[in-house]
Amino acid sequence: MAAPSKEKFESHTGGSSFQGGQGGQHGQGSSSSMGTQAAGVAQQAKEAGADLLEKGKDVASQAAQKAGDAASYVGRKAEDATSAVGSSMKNLAGTIRESTPHQGMMGSASSAVADTLESGGRYLQEHGLSGVGDDLTNMIRRNPIPALLVGIGIGFLLARASRS
Repeated sequence: MAAPSKEKFESHTGGSSFQGGQGGQHGQGSSSSMGTQAAGVAQQAKEAGADLLEKGKDVASQAAQKAGDAASYVGRKAEDATSAVGSSMKNLAGTIRESTPHQGMMGSASSAVADTLESGGRYLQEHGLSGVGDDLTNMIRRNPIPALLVGIGIGFLLARASRS
């Protein structure tokens, strides 16, 4: 038996051995238009995602800016309050000097208290909270064991006070 010739095979399949004749050509056109539509939808989704990402970045940037502004505002208010406390301490030192005895043991004790209040008030006015924090950090670095013991003692006292 002889194998069918190529011509006979093509005549049975509509002239195309593997494309399915005209139906295959129609399927290719339909699939290419669907591919174009899919590519268009994918491009739109990509653009929408990029826009959404950009808007998200803008919102995050604005939120970070507002948080920074709020922190700055709180910091300024804290520094102002610290300066006001320093001024009040200096005023209290002056009041103590005026209304307590100037001689004797009471006079020397009141003078020492007034001097301490005045120097503390001046320090707070000049250095503020940041100066206090820096000095506290330096003191802890210079004296770590006493600082640790003080911290343990304060923790113990706070624990006792919270149980009561």
